[in-house]
Amino acid sequence: MSEERKSLNFIEQIIEEDLANGLPKDKLRFRFPPEPNGYLHIGHTKAIGISFGLGEQYNAPVNLRYDDTNPVKEEQEYVDAIKEDIAWLGYKWDQELYSSDYFQTLYDWAVELIKKGKAYVDSQSSETMAEQKGTPTQPGTDSPFRNRSVAENLDLFERMKNGEFEEGEHILRAKIDMQHPNMLMRDPIMYRVIHNEHHRTGSDWCVYPMYDWTHGESDYIEQISHSLCSLEFKPHRELYDWFLDQVVDPDKLRPKQREFARLNLSYTIMSKRKLLKLVEEGVVNGWDDPRMPTISGIRRRGYTPNAIKKFVETVGVAKRDNVIDVSLLEFCVREDLNKVAPRVMAVLNPVKLVITNYPEDKVEWLDAENNQEDDTAGYRKVPFTRELYIEREDFKEEAGSKFFRLKLGGEVRLKNAYIIKAENVVKDSEGHIEEIHCTYSEDTARKVKGTLHWVSIAHAIRAEVREYDRLFMDEAPDSYQDKDFTAFLNPNSLRTIQAFVELSLEGATVGERYQFQRLGYFNVDDDSTPQHLVFNKTVGLRDTWAKQSGKTKQNHPTKKQQPQPPKRKAIDVIQQLGKKYTNLPEAKQQKVKAEIEKLAKDVSYAELVPLFHTAVKKVGTRIAVAITLKVLLNQGLERNEDINDFIGKALEDKNPLLVLEVKGI
Repeated sequence: MSEERKSLNFIEQIIEEDLANGLPKDKLRFRFPPEPNGYLHIGHTKAIGISFGLGEQYNAPVNLRYDDTNPVKEEQEYVDAIKEDIAWLGYKWDQELYSSDYFQTLYDWAVELIKKGKAYVDSQSSETMAEQKGTPTQPGTDSPFRNRSVAENLDLFERMKNGEFEEGEHILRAKIDMQHPNMLMRDPIMYRVIHNEHHRTGSDWCVYPMYDWTHGESDYIEQISHSLCSLEFKPHRELYDWFLDQVVDPDKLRPKQREFARLNLSYTIMSKRKLLKLVEEGVVNGWDDPRMPTISGIRRRGYTPNAIKKFVETVGVAKRDNVIDVSLLEFCVREDLNKVAPRVMAVLNPVKLVITNYPEDKVEWLDAENNQEDDTAGYRKVPFTRELYIEREDFKEEAGSKFFRLKLGGEVRLKNAYIIKAENVVKDSEGHIEEIHCTYSEDTARKVKGTLHWVSIAHAIRAEVREYDRLFMDEAPDSYQDKDFTAFLNPNSLRTIQAFVELSLEGATVGERYQFQRLGYFNVDDDSTPQHLVFNKTVGLRDTWAKQSGKTKQNHPTKKQQPQPPKRKAIDVIQQLGKKYTNLPEAKQQKVKAEIEKLAKDVSYAELVPLFHTAVKKVGTRIAVAITLKVLLNQGLERNEDINDFIGKALEDKNPLLVLEVKGI
């Protein structure tokens, strides 16, 4: 039990403590609550894996609940796509529910809050209310409508529901505290008027509840034991609990909100709004374009559910946001496909090879191993003839000693077949090689260094191959203040090739995955037909991006080879320097500060934001964050609510060094 205890992540520890403190195990219930305003992406797989994984671990039900409170952006298409994605990952939900199921209950509870003097109708403009909200360091001011009578509030709220007012004319706000240090507690909006058809309730409602009001109350209605959400909702927990305080029955289970770090991936956009922009502007061919990080996109590209689950498991459950290198995801995909994908031969850039001493009309059917990683995969027959296609890159007329493919006068082995020797070439009028003439030897026991894949010309099947690369050329395309994320689009993210594949693929069906030997992993695309095969490149046999981008290649560890430690990110070094900052003498502090300022130039805002929530007791780290933030602001970073919130809390700190740094900002 002690060994098992050590391996628990912090969420599992919370659950185990609750069970130890008397929570009946049969009261455990989780939920995954997507908003149906877009397709799920790779970032959602972590939240899906955590909630459904806990359900499997504790044999507890998991609800799929759509938070459908904004009819302007939500569509049935997204509802259906979300169900398909979760099912594809291999998870089963207990109940399919919708926040719209609770519209009447939520409305009735809002009426009760008005009657108790805890909610009121505000009739100001959104701009005026924003000004009254204050800042993290300045309290807000009360609305002139805050003390409306209960009777007037009830009348206005009912008329809002009945559709008598225009959008923005009135809203319902909770009456909490405009002086509260947490700005989310300063009389938050509960309802707004929207005149749009809802995908489930039609035109029944003209007022729609806000997320913060809906979410916790829906958890309570469903008796969710642990409401798990990403880290950006941590400041919302106080409001989540306040709303629950207004409605909970002490004899019923009260949900507990807890937060985990979201999954951020390099070279990837995770904003559904920005992904929608790519779709609407035709940058990609729909939400399921294989270049998209959507679950439907990576499914179409050929990724496997097992690979996704392994990736999420490897990343783990953390309390602090970080950015995961996309190469780890590709490694997990490659590892899984290596075990399950049948091996076949395909030639993407063909050149004709003629074996001059092989009989012209002869066809041999040779045995080819389907998957050396799977003892049960067996063998297939491949046709061998006098005329073959090989890859044009696999031949050079002249080459050095380190070129282990085919060259004039050199020998190579043809996969599953004979050893051949290049004798001469035939060129066109412009000097391009049209044919390579070779001789073959039946002595296959001899050792030669190179092995090439090939396809018999007489039996080759034409196929369209779509080679996909990363959609963005920058590690963090949406982290720049002065550039739109589309400025970093990779113009070569898709290359379409007319290729030739071996005869065994004649009956390949949509979704099937293969390893094209020596080339990579490919799957049959949705556009494929028996008359026109289409393959997507899922991932290469090895990580070639690091080499292309000038990065130091990082191999994954094996028993024989230990990985070289990667170069540490600037933000990680800054964190390390900050830990000991307050214990250093003043002269040393100045040197460390100068080092942090230098490193800060290589830090993005996206990397810094997670450190805004550093624990109060870690003063040194917070000082390092303040130093870094000042550099970013001087470089043109615009101040926002998160920055102001960090500054406000730091100014209230008792440590004079931290206060001094923040005042400098």
